[in-house]
Formats: sequence, C-alpha cells, structure tokens
Amino acid sequence: MNFQTLKKELQAYSEEVNIQKIGFASADTFDTLKQRLVVQQEFNYQSGFEKGSIEERTTPSELLPKAQSIISIAVAYPSRMKDAPKSKKGDRRGIFARASWGRDYHDVLREKLNALGSFLDEKVEGVTWKAMVDTGELHDRAVAERAGLGFVGKNTNLITEEYGSYVYLGEMITNIPFEPDTPVQEGCGDCNICVDKCPTGALVEGGQLNANRCIAYLTLTKEYLPDEFRTKLGNRLYGCDTCQVVCPKNKGIDFHVQPQLEPDPERVKPKLEPLLRMSNREFKETFGEMAGSWRGKKPIQRNAIIALAHYKDETAVDTLIYVLQNDPRPVIRGTAGWAIGKIGRDDSQEILEQSLLKEEDNSVKIEIEKGLAFLSTSV
Repeated sequence: MNFQTLKKELQAYSEEVNIQKIGFASADTFDTLKQRLVVQQEFNYQSGFEKGSIEERTTPSELLPKAQSIISIAVAYPSRMKDAPKSKKGDRRGIFARASWGRDYHDVLREKLNALGSFLDEKVEGVTWKAMVDTGELHDRAVAERAGLGFVGKNTNLITEEYGSYVYLGEMITNIPFEPDTPVQEGCGDCNICVDKCPTGALVEGGQLNANRCIAYLTLTKEYLPDEFRTKLGNRLYGCDTCQVVCPKNKGIDFHVQPQLEPDPERVKPKLEPLLRMSNREFKETFGEMAGSWRGKKPIQRNAIIALAHYKDETAVDTLIYVLQNDPRPVIRGTAGWAIGKIGRDDSQEILEQSLLKEEDNSVKIEIEKGLAFLSTSV
C-alpha cells in the first residue's frame, strides 16, 4: 500500500464531503500539552467537563492500540447572521454563541469523520480508527495545531489562515502511518487584545484559560451564578464569543459553506420571556438539535432571567413574578427574585417582601434579600 497516494486520495475525498481543512499528525505523546494540563489541574483551572485522565488526553496509543497517525479536520461556520431580529423594550432577546448556530456540530463532524473512516475501511485491509469531536479524550486544538491546520492563539482557539478561529475541529486516530504535515509557524505576536477584553479575566495569560471564570463555561452551570459574574453575562444564554470577535485574525471572516450550520434567527436570538414558561418538551422541540441545548433548559432559563435583569425592562417583571411564585426549582425562583430587585419596578419591594414571607427554601430567601438590597440602595 502506498500511503502517500492514499493520503492524497483521502484529501480529495474530504473535499467531496465538504470538509474545509484536513491535516495529518504523528501519534506521539503531546508532551507540551501534558505539562500545560498538569499546571491547569494544579491551579484548578479545569471545568470538570474534560473527559479522561491527563495520560489519556495526551497519549493517542492509550485510546487506540498501535496508533500511528492522527487525521485532523476543520469545518468552517458562519460568524454573521442575516436578518437578525432586534431586541426591544417589551420584547427582549437573548443570544446563543456562534458555536450553537445551526445543527449540533458534534453530529455534523461525526458524520464527516465516519465518512472518512468508511473510505479507509474500503481502501485498507486491517485498518483501525477512532474518531472524536470535542467530547473525546484528545485535545482537538493541540491535534489540529500539530497537523498544520493553524496555530493556537492566546484566546486558546485554533486560528486558521483562511477561516480564522470560526472552525469546528474533529480528529481520527488510525493505525495507518500517514506522513505528518508541517505545523504552522505563526502566532499572535505582541497582540493581547483577547486577554485584555475577556469580560471575566478568564484568559489568565496567553494560551492559558481558567475555565471556572470563562463565561462560556459559566453559562452551562446549573446552580446559582456567582454574583460577580451576573453583571458580566449580558444577554448571553449559551457560550461567549468575545475572545473571537475581538481577534484581528477574524476581521472580515464569515463563511457560509455548511447549510446545516446556518442559524435560525428566531432560535439563536430567542425571546426571553417565552423561554421562562417552556416545558421540557417545548424546549426540546425548539432547541433540541442545537449544541447549546445539551445541558437542558435550566441553565438557559437561569441565564434568561439574568439577561432580563441586564436589560432592566420593567415590562418583564410580571413574568418574573410568575416564575418567583410558581417555579418548583429553587435556583430559578431565587434568580427571579434577585432580578425583580435588580430591575426595580415601583411595586418590586412589596412583591419581594410578600414572597420572602411565603418562601421556605433558604437559598431562595437569600436571593430575594439581595433583590431587596438593590431597592434599598436605589432609594
């Protein structure tokens, strides 16, 4: 078998299945990444969503015996939305980050990787492969960087020459000894814009992320959002794009090459108040195929309440009162109580005082008292 010829055939086939970039890397241990992950663990910068041990995340042969190379792919997604609905008083909207526009990218990329795997199955007897997208053990960006697709910037995103950082990544470990491609010798240089503009200081230094402070991570949590982050959330419902939007490498970048990843404006910029009355079934029917739905409706609804407080739109208070008085979940009730005080309608104090007398959950009482504190300081 001529593996160089096979490599060229696979590259050509990747274009047929609408993959924007493909690269090949060795299956050697990711030693530099291992050191970084150890530091991340020591400083408790991990989100808790990471899969596998540090050894599994940095040693391909732990995941596929006799691993010889890794195939890395990048699929471009759009950065701009056509006909985006406006958020206005009485009709406020939230926003899902670009990584949740269109169909769930995990499914889209898995299909493309499986197509590559099937191609190899037909060409090579005895081939073995293991594909993963985002939720696998391997570090997508480290693999893509080694495979020459781009370089990892100070914002921790892979930045490609053609598509900026607006790409989804996936990889496939295989026992085929493909010749590795050459890594990109480029970097951010003196540019530090993403670090300076990060709303919460999550980018503690170039290339090092404290996931526990990252808004993208915080939007996924299910408990009360810590007070220091509530004013930073804005109208974000899922994810955060700030470190990509401010990156000079992304200036003017907007590719619409994957129909499956095109945003539905009404879903990626949904009205906030209707979100708070959605049943689980309605939520799944509306948002189920989006990447941003994987944690369920609770984090999205909590974030929606905080977004309404961000707008300080008094017309939303009646909906928040309904939530405070009727929702069975303490986190949602408590956040609503906090938001009512934050917005500060004329009758907010009376409403919160009455709710405080009826409420039995201590965590909710604490949030209502925070709402009342807003009102006392605004007098």
